[in-house]
Amino acid sequence: MTDESPDTSETPEKRGRGIYLLPNLFTTAALFAGFYAIVAAMKGHFAAAPIAIFIAMVMDGLDGRVARLTNTQSAFGAEYDSLSDMVSFGLAPSLVIYSWSLHLLGKVGWLAAFIYAAAAALRLARFNTQIGIADKRYFQGLASPAAAAIVGGLVWFSHDAGLNGSEMRWVALVLTLIAGLLMVSNIRYHSFKGLDLRGKVPFVAILAVVLVYVTITIDPPKVLFFAFLIYAVSGPVLTVYLLRKHRRRHAGGDASSPAQPPPTDEEHPRQ
Repeated sequence: MTDESPDTSETPEKRGRGIYLLPNLFTTAALFAGFYAIVAAMKGHFAAAPIAIFIAMVMDGLDGRVARLTNTQSAFGAEYDSLSDMVSFGLAPSLVIYSWSLHLLGKVGWLAAFIYAAAAALRLARFNTQIGIADKRYFQGLASPAAAAIVGGLVWFSHDAGLNGSEMRWVALVLTLIAGLLMVSNIRYHSFKGLDLRGKVPFVAILAVVLVYVTITIDPPKVLFFAFLIYAVSGPVLTVYLLRKHRRRHAGGDASSPAQPPPTDEEHPRQ
């Protein structure tokens, strides 16, 4: 590009012409839901707080997809989404479970809550440094929305079952620590990025979606909590399977097989 037209190299965003509204509305909704979860927990509303976290998950899953479908991705949207994730899936779950149960354990409780929040921040930072170089088929470590679903889901499930924070304090402690450590681990999780949401699918796929909705509505606290708990367990199983597969290749002398690409982080909605 010649020196006579330097302005043409600047994007509209760099020229200060504003930001895209539509995808950032979903990001703001996710941020609001995360903030509301914290406020609800402070007031002792332990049924509404975890529900708000799950709503934040839905909004977080939509903002990036809306941005890609409408071609409204931007660097501002990416950074805004990252900060929203830290509130909704880092601070909100840790403060909700601390207010519900971990505060009964004193220093141990708030340290466990801090470890979870710090792990969420580290995961987001690690993802931001791996964009474009990681294998998109897998997450590296447990995705922060899934970790938030486990922590928030425990509160929701326990409250729905009539179990108070005092009775579940040790379970809350262990699960909070495990969720935090899984986020910063190198354990692989399926990212499900291979699903083509815009392409044609067999009729039975629509039936499967209906069955999923029906299953969730039967008992949302129990179904969602155990579904994400099973997903968390699937990571170590998948990692062991991939390691054994890799060792069998080397044992068989298949030196021409390409090395496994580095694992990826979660699909962070990039606007």
